Parts: sequence; structure tokens; C-alpha cells
Amino acid sequence: MNVRTYNPSVRVGNWNEDIQLEEDTLKDFLEKREKGELSSQKRSKLSQMLFKPVSLSISRDGCVHYGDVVVLQCLGAQDRTQYTNNGPRNTCNLAVTPQASNLLQLTKLEGTCDVSGSTSLEPNLRSSFVITGCEPYQAKGQKLCYGQDFFLCTMDGDGGNLYLQSDRATLEKSANRSRHQAVTFVPQPSALTKWRILYYDPRMRMENEGLPVPANSIVIISHMKTNHNLAVEENFVMRTPFGHREYEISANTYLDSHRAEKDVNRWMIMMGVPGDEIRPVVPDSQ
Repeated sequence: MNVRTYNPSVRVGNWNEDIQLEEDTLKDFLEKREKGELSSQKRSKLSQMLFKPVSLSISRDGCVHYGDVVVLQCLGAQDRTQYTNNGPRNTCNLAVTPQASNLLQLTKLEGTCDVSGSTSLEPNLRSSFVITGCEPYQAKGQKLCYGQDFFLCTMDGDGGNLYLQSDRATLEKSANRSRHQAVTFVPQPSALTKWRILYYDPRMRMENEGLPVPANSIVIISHMKTNHNLAVEENFVMRTPFGHREYEISANTYLDSHRAEKDVNRWMIMMGVPGDEIRPVVPDSQ
């Protein structure tokens, strides 16, 4: 017959140290919660900042200008019967995401950040960018033309003013899933952060060189140094630190049988149009 020599109220071993450790842990938890320093609180604050709505620039003449705030959008697959590994590709916006290792230390976008294709289409801090000139003569307000170089930057302030960059793929440095040329946002401009807009139809590309780029129209976004085009990797979906499943983005040119870029290389520079800034007046209820 087994006889219990003690019950749960009996203190054995280093009971005093265990109690003190529990009290210290609780005290530390309460202090961090009071200061908003818990990991869950930091993640929530950063998420609120990154998904904050942003108003796009209004294109009054139908063209894109240096200094405009825009969204880069790749339309979904035109032929919905052709399935990829992840089903038919949906429309997505280019979006920036802090790397997971830095996520909880950041209060704004900084350092090197990842890029993905978000299916959340509302303009926010993640998906809104500024067309920035590379040279002094490319002043704010001047029209961006086909073939001209430019920087694509995140917003100032919380956006960190980062630059879209790419470089040739190597064994040590490439996109995680597709292994194509990687695309990231970095703090400093360089020859690797210069891009240009090409006319979407290669048969008319030479004729349109030097003409203003129209807003809300299909274009090709080409990397100046490597000549590879910004692409949505429709067969490769990644999970962001926020729990969203988004498309991998790379710099890789996909050509069809006619030597024209496929729809994964086709982007629209989305801007507002006159009238977007006018909000309808809601009559008072009687």
C-alpha cells in the first residue's frame, strides 16, 4: 500500500527560489506590457504603421511625374484556365516587408527589406512608392519618359526612404524560391537601384522611347544594370512575418513565343485621377 508522505502544499527543494523567480518573471512581464515592449505589442504597432492607408498622387495630365506617389500593380493571369502551382495568379501590388530578424526592433522601415507581391490592393505604406529622379535635372514635377532612369523609393518618415535594388544572381545571392535575380529595398542609392520604364509592346518600343509614361497603363519595369525586368513569380508563394501568403518578386524576363514579355512582367503605375480627392457629401439624416 502506497502512502503519500506529502501533499501539494508541502514545500520541497528550492521552493523559495522558485517562488521568487515566478514573481520576478511576472513583474518583468507587467513592466514590459506597461511600456508597450512585449513582442505582440511591437508587432501590432508595426503592422498598424505598415498597413496605414496612403493617398496616391493625382495625375491631372494623365502622365507619371518625378515625385509622384504611386502603386505598382501586376494584373492577374489573363487566362484563368491555366493554373500554376498555386492556382491562377491573382492581381497583386509590389510591397515591402521588413526582414523577420529585424521585425520586432523596428519602429519604421530601415535597413535591407524584402519585396513581395501582395494581393491586398488598397494603397498603404507597404505598397506606395515615390518615383524619384537620379539626376539633378530630373526635378520633382517633370514627366517621367520611357527609357529614362529613376529610383523607386519607399515613403519618407515611417517608410524609411529606401531604394529598390537588384543585382545579378549568384550561388550565394538570389531569390529564395525561384533562384532568379533577387529584389530588395536598401538604404542607399547606387547603380544597382536605377530602373527604367519600357513600352509594353516590343514592336513599338523604339517609337515610344523618350515619350511621357502614361499613368494607369501597362508598362515594363527594367533594371538598368542587368537589363532584367521586374517579375511576379507566380509559381512561388512566400509567407510574410505578418502571416500573409504573397508572391515572390524577382528581376527576370519571361518571354512568350513572339519574344514579347509575358504578363508576369507587365505592371501598371497606378495613380489617382482628377475627382478622387473629392469626397461625396453625406446629407444629414432628418
